[in-house]
Amino acid sequence: RIREDGKDSIPEHPYLYETDVEISLVGGNCKSPVERFWNGSSTVYILQKATHNEESNSMEESRTEDAVYASEVLPKESPGALALSVGRAKQLISLYTMLQNPNMTYLGISDLVVLPPLWARCDGSDPQHTCWIGAEPLQAGNKVTGLNIYMVSCDGPTADKTRFANLEELKMEHKIRHHSSVVTTKGFARYELIAAAAIEDTIAESESSISVDITWNGVEKILETPPLISAATLNIALESGDPRSPVFHLYRELQFLLALAEGLKTGLTEWPEPSESESALKLVQEFLTDLKKKLDGDCVFGNKNETEKIKCDIAVVDSCIKSMFGERGDLDFTEQLWCKMKSVSSYQELIDCFTLVIKSLQRGEIQPWIHQGSSSFLSQLIQQSYHGKMEDVSLSDITPIQMLLEIGLEKMKKDYVSFFIGKSRSSLLFQDYFISTSVDLQEQVHRVQKLHHMLEIMVSCTGLLQFRHENLFPLTQICMKHYKENPLDEKHVFQLPIRPALVKKFYQNDNPEVWKVEISSGHGQKEVKTTWQVSTNAPVEHGTSNNSGFLSDSTVNGSIEERLYFITTTQCSQVHFT
Repeated sequence: RIREDGKDSIPEHPYLYETDVEISLVGGNCKSPVERFWNGSSTVYILQKATHNEESNSMEESRTEDAVYASEVLPKESPGALALSVGRAKQLISLYTMLQNPNMTYLGISDLVVLPPLWARCDGSDPQHTCWIGAEPLQAGNKVTGLNIYMVSCDGPTADKTRFANLEELKMEHKIRHHSSVVTTKGFARYELIAAAAIEDTIAESESSISVDITWNGVEKILETPPLISAATLNIALESGDPRSPVFHLYRELQFLLALAEGLKTGLTEWPEPSESESALKLVQEFLTDLKKKLDGDCVFGNKNETEKIKCDIAVVDSCIKSMFGERGDLDFTEQLWCKMKSVSSYQELIDCFTLVIKSLQRGEIQPWIHQGSSSFLSQLIQQSYHGKMEDVSLSDITPIQMLLEIGLEKMKKDYVSFFIGKSRSSLLFQDYFISTSVDLQEQVHRVQKLHHMLEIMVSCTGLLQFRHENLFPLTQICMKHYKENPLDEKHVFQLPIRPALVKKFYQNDNPEVWKVEISSGHGQKEVKTTWQVSTNAPVEHGTSNNSGFLSDSTVNGSIEERLYFITTTQCSQVHFT
C-alpha cells in the first residue's frame, strides 16, 4: 500500500504497522539514512520503532481488519529515530522475504511486484552490535530471483587500533562464508582538506567543506594511504561571507545590493550603519568637485592608482588572490559613484546624493565618461546631458533606490566578468546568462549572487589548494553549468575529478575522515561483498536513542589526542528463490 501511495510522490509521513513499527518510504531529494554504508537503490523502506501516544494506541486496538494500517498517518513531528530489537527486525525481514518469494503461493498474492529494498534500524543489543539489517531484491526482468541480506554492525568510537580488523583475516572470513577461492579488494578514503590546508582558520566555524574522495583497487593493508594512481573527486560545499575571505569586501557590496533589491520589492530598505569616517554625501560632494576641476583638463577615469583608492577599502589582500582578482582600472563615472554611495545610510541621504549629481549634470558642470552599452537610468541621463537636454527626474518613491541598484548591478557584473573571463580565462559559454539585462532586476541580482558564490569557490581553491588555471577552468565550467540550470544553493556539493597528486600534500600526513575496504567475489547477481569501514562520524543516528553501548566513548591510556573512529562492518548473504 505504501508503494502505491508513493508512485506519484514520496509520502510525507511514516505509516504504522501493527502497534510497534513505523514504515517510511525514503527517496527523491531526501537524504537516505543508509547511504553512509550502502550505495544501492535511491528509494528504500526504512523501518523503526514506533513512537506511541494514547490516541494512536486506542486507534490501533480498535482496528483489526488489516495488518498494515496505512491510512493511520503518524504525526509529522517525531522525537527522533528509535531502533527495533534485533529479533523484531529479523522477523520483519523474514516477512518481507516471504512477500518477495514467488514460491509462496499459499499467501494468495496474485500480482507479485518488485518492492524497493527494506532497511530496519536495530538497537545493537546482540553480541555483534547490529545497527541495521537490510534486504534488497535480486531480479531478472520483472521477476524476483532472490534477495541480498545485509547485516551492519557498529562499534566505537575508539582510538585503539588493536580493535581494527586485519585485512587478511577479513578476506579469509569472506572466502569461508561465501565458498569463494578468489576475492578482489577496493579501497575508499575521504580526507577533509580545509582543516589540513596551509591557510589556518580561513573558513573555520562555517558549513563550508572541501574534501577529496579517493578510490583504488588492490588494497594491501588497513588504513593504507591511497596510491597516486587512484581515482579522486574533489567535493566543494562553500558558504559565502566569511570575514577572513580575500573577497569579503565584494560580499559586503553584494549584501547592500541585496538590501536595495529587497527594498525595491517590499518598500522597506535596511540601510548600512553610518560610517565612522566620511559620509556618502560628503564623498559624493568631493567626487563631483574633483570632476569639475578636471573638466578643462585631460580627464582619464581609468587611472589605476585613483580607481584602486576609490574602489576598495581593503587593507590587506592576499597576494595570490590579488594577482587573480586585481582591481579594474576602467571604472566609469557610475561605477565610481556606486563606490561612494554604497555607504549611504538613509533614504534622505540617497536622495541628497542623486540631487547633487543631477544638478551637476543639468548645469553642465561635469561631462562624465561611461562605458559603452551601459543601460542604467543614470547612464541615460548622462548621455542626454551630452546634448544639453535632460528629462526631469522625480527623486521620490522607489526611483532613487532603483537608480542606485542599477548602477551597482552594472558595476558588480563587470567585476565578476573581469575575473571569470579576464583572469581565469573561462569560456564565454554562459556569460550572457549571468549578465543578461533581458530579465527583471530581481532575477539579475539573483544571478549576480550565483557569480559571487562561484568566485568564492575559485578563490578558496586558489588560496587553500593553490589551484592553477588548468584546474580552475574545468571547475568554473562545472559551476556555471549547474547555476545556469539551478537556483542559488550554497549547500550544494560541487564535484571535480582530479589527480590525487594535486592535493596529496594536504592529506598524506593526515588521518582520513572515512576509510573503507570492500571485499567482493562472484559476478553479476551472484556478487557478494563484505565491507569494513572506519569513520570519524557515527554511521547511524539512532545509536544513542535507546542503547549507547556500541557508541560509548573510549580512548587509549586516557589520552584523547588520538582520533576516535567508529568501526562499521557490513556483511552480505544471498537467498535464492529459483
